[in-house]
Amino acid sequence: MTEPHLHGSHAAQPPPPPSPDNDQGSNASLGQLLSEVTSDLSTLMRQELELAKAELRESGTRAGKGAGMFGGAAVAGHFVLLFLSLALMWGLAEWIESLGWASVIVAVIWGIIAAVLALKGKKEMKSIKGMPQTAETAKEIPPTLKPGEHTP
Repeated sequence: MTEPHLHGSHAAQPPPPPSPDNDQGSNASLGQLLSEVTSDLSTLMRQELELAKAELRESGTRAGKGAGMFGGAAVAGHFVLLFLSLALMWGLAEWIESLGWASVIVAVIWGIIAAVLALKGKKEMKSIKGMPQTAETAKEIPPTLKPGEHTP
């Protein structure tokens, strides 16, 4: 004969009590969780800042090298113009039979080029408006920070 109370007690067993290891994760306070999230966010921000610094250093190095190459190209271009000007001067001297007047003609040509470039540069500089939108919004900041005053 079987005992009936063994079958009934077997079906209604209570769950085992939680172990201290499992209980710690589920009972963490909101403050502890917030502290962990803040710490993780702070670490992430520091890592992102370090990455940005490294990328900026690399970009700055490459920009410096590129600027140096442009500087070298400008010097080389200057020498090209110088020697072409000398060749033009000597060629004109053969044609008009006066090295002095050939030099004056080449100098006048370069003077005209310089004047045209200077006038165009001056016109471009006058068209610069700076940062009008930024200046306008910057003017609005101080009144906004004063409580109780109406801002337009």
